[in-house]
Amino acid sequence: MYDFDADAVRAALHEICAPDVVFRLAFPFETIVGVDAYFDAVYAPLFAAVPDLERRDHIVMAGPTAQADDWIGCGGFYCGTFVGPWLDIPPTGHLVHMRFHEFYRVVEGKVVEMQALWDIPEVMMQAGAWPMVPSLGREWHVPAPASNDGIVAAPYDAALGAASCQLVVDMLDHLQRYPSQGGPEVMQMPRFWHPRMTWYGPAGIGTARGIKGFRNWHQFPFLNAMPDRGLNSDEVTFHFFGDRNYAAVTGWPDMSQSITRDGWLGIAPAGQKVQMRSLDFWRIEKGLIRENWVLVDLLHVYDQIGVDVFARMREFNKARAGFDPDTGVAL
Repeated sequence: MYDFDADAVRAALHEICAPDVVFRLAFPFETIVGVDAYFDAVYAPLFAAVPDLERRDHIVMAGPTAQADDWIGCGGFYCGTFVGPWLDIPPTGHLVHMRFHEFYRVVEGKVVEMQALWDIPEVMMQAGAWPMVPSLGREWHVPAPASNDGIVAAPYDAALGAASCQLVVDMLDHLQRYPSQGGPEVMQMPRFWHPRMTWYGPAGIGTARGIKGFRNWHQFPFLNAMPDRGLNSDEVTFHFFGDRNYAAVTGWPDMSQSITRDGWLGIAPAGQKVQMRSLDFWRIEKGLIRENWVLVDLLHVYDQIGVDVFARMREFNKARAGFDPDTGVAL
């Protein structure tokens, strides 16, 4: 996909995927079965909007899970010249970039399932068309690993991969102790996180630097709005795997909690339970987590509480050139 050719990409997908492969994608695409249906619904419209589409991976890692499944995790961004509307997002005529986290489950040499999040709100922001609240964190072009080793080379180191994975699992176990089991100290964050950690959140939340920044711009607003985080473990699933100094998790969904108190990201506290899809990578340096790439399907969260982000976007942009002024739909 570096030199994106539509026919070649379709053929490559057929070559590596099982006939009944299941693609689980961010809202509004959702679940699609089969290569051709996936390509026609997802890649073909994106390629039409960005004809010089280019894919750049900066993390590629793999490993077995506790469930004895083999997963490959890829993180990076798609980019190219945004010349036509996509999902009714107005084109800019400029370079556009969109983060992705894509996880592939492999059985007998074939991809049988993909779980993937594309940061569609990031594209809305670059087009000046994001219709929801501003981010608390910093919005920018999220970088590749500072260590320049995100494309993890073979051979697979089972011991190091397991150790990286276990560090992250232990860290998350401590995170979930707050607030149900005590104050912030029960999370023991300095035990797991580097003092100069960076948490690269999705567009709509943004990036946070250091433990203080993480708490200010993501963790405390998130937990203040959803204090039952981690209490509905029977409703979620996790697939953890490690590869050298990287760890990853994928799940569909991997969070289930209720929006209460003062709400979150401008979402009213309706008390409604929502499920969240979060696909993450962590990089470990000298026994501590230094970088964490996180994508959350925010559009799916809004959809569950009855907020149509795309309809709001069309209302905000219906008077722009290239849109039908009566419907707000891109021409």
